[in-house]
Formats: sequence, C-alpha cells, structure tokens
Amino acid sequence: MEVILISTSIVKAETSPQPISKIELTPWDLQLRPLETIQKGLLFHKPEPPQETNSLIQHLKTSLSRTLYFFPPLAGRLSIIEHEDNTGSFSIDCNNTGALFVHAVADSVTIADILEPIYVPSLLYSFFTLNGVKNYEGVSKPVLGVQPPSFNRGFLEGLDCPIRVPFSIPHKQNSLTSAEPLHLRDRVFHFSKEKIGELKSRANAEIETSSISSLQSLLGHIWRSFTRSSDGLHPDQETCINLAVGVRSRLNSIPQQYFGNAAQYAATTSKVSVILEGGLGYAAWEINKMIALQTEETLWNFFESWIRNPMLPTIEKLVKTGTLGISSSPRYDIYGNDFGWGRPIAVRSEVANKSRGKITVFPGAEEGSVDIEACLPLEILQAIASDAEFMNAVSI
Repeated sequence: MEVILISTSIVKAETSPQPISKIELTPWDLQLRPLETIQKGLLFHKPEPPQETNSLIQHLKTSLSRTLYFFPPLAGRLSIIEHEDNTGSFSIDCNNTGALFVHAVADSVTIADILEPIYVPSLLYSFFTLNGVKNYEGVSKPVLGVQPPSFNRGFLEGLDCPIRVPFSIPHKQNSLTSAEPLHLRDRVFHFSKEKIGELKSRANAEIETSSISSLQSLLGHIWRSFTRSSDGLHPDQETCINLAVGVRSRLNSIPQQYFGNAAQYAATTSKVSVILEGGLGYAAWEINKMIALQTEETLWNFFESWIRNPMLPTIEKLVKTGTLGISSSPRYDIYGNDFGWGRPIAVRSEVANKSRGKITVFPGAEEGSVDIEACLPLEILQAIASDAEFMNAVSI
C-alpha cells in the first residue's frame, strides 16, 4: 500500500485587499520555533454521489482561497530580522505567498486499513506533507492552521516590540526532533462520555471535593496506568505530567478569538509510590492544583521573564523516563468540519514531535467522548492494554 502524489500547487487568498499585513510573535509562539510543524488529519468517506475528481479538487481550492482572505497569516510566511547585537526578531508576513495544496491518491487503502489496526499504521504518516519541517522553516515553507481570527496584539503594548531573542539558526543547535521513532508506537484509546463521568465521580469522591473536572480525572487515570505499566520505575523515583494549559480564559486582555499560540506549559511531579498508592483522586487532584496555579499573575510573570531570558524546549526533558506530555484538547470542534462530505470519521496526528510519553487528546466522534493517542514503547502500550483497571474505562 502506498500514497501516490498527483500534484502540488499553491493556493493564494482572493485578491481583494488583505485585512492585516503583519503579525508580531509572542513568547508563546517563539518558544515553539524548533518544534516540527503540527499536522492533524481528518478522515472522510468519499462524497456521495461520487464527484468528478477535477471538479472536486477545484471546489476545494476555491473554498480554500476564499477562506485564506479571512486568515491572511495562513497564506503568509515567517519573517526573520537579524540585528547587529546578535539577536533576531520574528513575525508573520501576511504577503499572500499562498498555502500548499496537495492532491494524492492511495487507491489500495481503505478506511479499515487506517482505523482497525490496534496500533496506528505507519502508512498514515505518508498522508502528511510537511513531515520533518521545523516551525522556523516557515520562512520558505507554507504556514497553515485555522481558528477564529482575532489579530489583535494590544497586550504587547508597553513591551519592547518586536521581541528580540538570541539569534541562531535552530538546525545548528540540538533542536527538537522525533525521539527514537523506530521503537515507539501509537495507539488510540476511546473513552465514552459515560466512562469519563464514572472516572470524574470516583476521583471527586476519593478526595471529597467537586472541583476535579472530567479531563483532569481522565488524565489522572492515564497517568496512573502509565506509571504502573512502565517497567523499571522505582517506588522512590519521580513521575511527571506536563500539560499545555490554554490561557485565553485566564488573561482578560486576550480575546477568545485570538489568532496565535496561547498556551502555557505546566508540570506536576510526584513519587511513583505516591501516585500508585494515592488512588485516582490523588493523581487528578495534583493535576487540578497545577492548573489552578496558572493565574493571570503567574502567566504574565512567565511571559515577561521569557522575554528577558528566552528558553527553548529540549528533547531531554520530553523523553525523560516516567514523564508524560499532554497536548491538544477535547474542546476543539474537530467533527464540525464539513466540506460537503459530511462529518469526519476520525482524526489522527502525524509523526512530528512524537516522543516517549507524548499523549495527544482529541474529542471523540460521539458527543462528550474523548480519544487519547498515546505514543510509547510497544512494551508499555502492551502493558497498558493488560491493565484491567485502565481498560475498564476504555470503550471499544
């Protein structure tokens, strides 16, 4: 089975005047420079009745062109200015250079080939065209990703803009790349709304509170099973969970429609023995407390301190034994995307930024359900699948 490339083209926004010409990047954007481009894919049934291919492709291109008018950064490129003091500043030049449009076919591949295997098939990764492309390569590579547009950067007033960071080409550093991909596998676990509700009730009852959310309960459940299933973790060893926390609802100056990265990474650590003996309520409560600490004051302190001392993530922190890294969110309206083909069947992510312990959270196809895509060594995934307590909450 293989994917055959038919054509590639560049789609530009409609030629009417663009609403904005330049967007400054913030610390939330800048710290992601060495990471690979984030790609997510939606799986659809073929349109019914069958459409003539050329007509379908042209329809998609026209729709994309119209959409790009409202999202000019997505048709732009990354702009880098190198300064005399060995610093650089980065922005998005909304120059309508265009977004990449790829037409490919996989005639021998069926939906079942993608969704039925226990582990995500490697064939899936060939569906993504920007594999291996780092974010800093957006100078010449297309930039694409969609959310409701608010291009306001008013919260940067009073700061020295554009933000200058020590200038060096990331590929000359030990920049992030997928860690030892050959021994890692992906598996998707599905949790129904009812099962998540049971986890939430149990977690809150164990701590005698009502503050633990559904997602915190689910992540606590995953954290404990991962800890149980990771052979070689000593009871006195530390286990850690890193979580990308959205800041839109936590900062009054950031609109909900803010266009750009608006997430702060937070972590909580506990001894292996405590996580295992403390129960679901303890693990979920630790996550709850970590998120509660992400106050407006804390977030702005990070923002301002990062400008003074820019730090990039390192692969060593992400692949440390006993560590889970959580990304994405079940709040994204993935299944609301309809290109005239009906609702998507499923969503999957590409191989970029995959490392030991990477957990990607998606909404499930049914309302209130959640899909967890876990990237782990095969032996740990097999141990998790044999963990009766964990699998009791998994829906097939």
